[in-house]
Amino acid sequence: MSKVKLPDSKAGKLAWKGDIPITSRYTAGVAGQKFFQALKEEEKILGTVCNKCEVTYVPMKLFCERCFAQLDETVDVGDTGRLVSFSVVYIDLDSKKVNPPQIVGLIELGNSQARMVHRLGEVKSSDLRVGMKVKAVWEMPLGREGKITDIQYFKPV
Repeated sequence: MSKVKLPDSKAGKLAWKGDIPITSRYTAGVAGQKFFQALKEEEKILGTVCNKCEVTYVPMKLFCERCFAQLDETVDVGDTGRLVSFSVVYIDLDSKKVNPPQIVGLIELGNSQARMVHRLGEVKSSDLRVGMKVKAVWEMPLGREGKITDIQYFKPV
């Protein structure tokens, strides 16, 4: 019979010690490539629409996650939205202090129900309100790389 090693416990935190040797490469796929290309080249946030489920997917998808229909309709959801929720980040994923603290928000884009988590800027956390309008601040064209960071942050309108 083999023994199971329990995780270390320090101050209520559980951590499994050890390494998993994994090398991976993320690929955005066909729909994702079009999404990131539009960020870079057109300063647009594109989504795909499932008319059956009345869902808009951002980033774009080829198939609806709910009904598995093929998604052929591409829409520009715009670069403005409504703040649904927000949080101030003081500690990063490695338990290191973030200085200065970062504010991230859940943004409902355009007139769709599509939502995106992204940084918020040009605002103090004390001035943020759920429901407030926000707009994307884009990286300068020559600095864009076809990444989500081509949007520097969203700011209040």
